[in-house]
Amino acid sequence: MRTTMKNTPKPTVYADCTRVTFIMEFRRLVRGRVDWSDLESIARAIADRYDRSELSVRFLDADNWLSTPMVVDDDLFVKVISPQNTLVHAIFTTGRNLGVLSSGVEGFFEPFQTPLEMAQHELAATEQMRALGIHAPKPIEAFEHNGFGIAVLEYLPSFRPLDELDTATEIELAPGLFQSLATLHQNGLAHGDLRAENVLIRNGELYFIDATNVKSSAEADAKSYDLACALAALEPLIGAHKTVSAALTIYSAEELLAALDFLDFVNIRPDHDFNAIVLKSEIEKHLTP
Repeated sequence: MRTTMKNTPKPTVYADCTRVTFIMEFRRLVRGRVDWSDLESIARAIADRYDRSELSVRFLDADNWLSTPMVVDDDLFVKVISPQNTLVHAIFTTGRNLGVLSSGVEGFFEPFQTPLEMAQHELAATEQMRALGIHAPKPIEAFEHNGFGIAVLEYLPSFRPLDELDTATEIELAPGLFQSLATLHQNGLAHGDLRAENVLIRNGELYFIDATNVKSSAEADAKSYDLACALAALEPLIGAHKTVSAALTIYSAEELLAALDFLDFVNIRPDHDFNAIVLKSEIEKHLTP
């Protein structure tokens, strides 16, 4: 079997590095590096499972804390989840639950016990979203290989994250984002990690990825948190007024009020950067009799 492995070179970090570069390097440190020999072994396992004598693998230099993402033959998207990734997820889960407690409610995020469990949840969440008519990559399989969890999904070529579009397109897509989120909520589900990077655009359609694990017993709070995350993701892209206006086409003012309780917590997360004061003020305008 012939395997071609392409890696993205690591950028040089200087003493006066930008915040963005620092965060990227920190994520690499936290995520950890999977040994090259393990990656080759995983690639060979995939080749065997899909009966491919030749395999082309390229690694994505994505800002992903919880896996090593790679594209196989330009048709498979593979997430390699290590034991360290599972440990980091558990630490993040504890931090998120403490943050939720600061909002006055019990934490509702749940950790995973093994890399395989993380991979299996990735597929299950994707299957649930697709069953509801929400666009998401087609799930293929999850399996364990030498202690790693491997999630295999279809690769979506020519996609762009929501935050890389022009403002006019982002405004046009905003109601659809809230509609997709509401579809999840109306069916007793929650995303749990909604960020602009987790909303992909392909051929004008919204795709949700990377849903996390939340307790079904905390459905109402998880929905409010989801809505707060959606508001926080859109505000820096299209402004508070258009964000709230788009949300109100789907959600009631009372539901936005419930989301207010979580905005301060969302604001301190490193993967959200929005003007919480302006956003709160815009929501409160719609609550004034």
